[in-house]
Amino acid sequence: MDIAGLSTAMAQVNLTNNIGVAVLSNQLDMNEQLGQSLVSMMDRSMMEQSVAPHIGSHFDMSV
Repeated sequence: MDIAGLSTAMAQVNLTNNIGVAVLSNQLDMNEQLGQSLVSMMDRSMMEQSVAPHIGSHFDMSV
């Protein structure tokens, strides 16, 4: 059994997993910021400042 080779392989797998987690965490943070931006764009005060505030300010939604 090659202990040094096994140790190197395990360290590589650990590094790969850590990088994957970091990338996913970064992506989740970015998606959260984009969602907050979208919500702020859809804010009612923004609709009231539009040229035709009555258009698109109310909608019915059913799921």
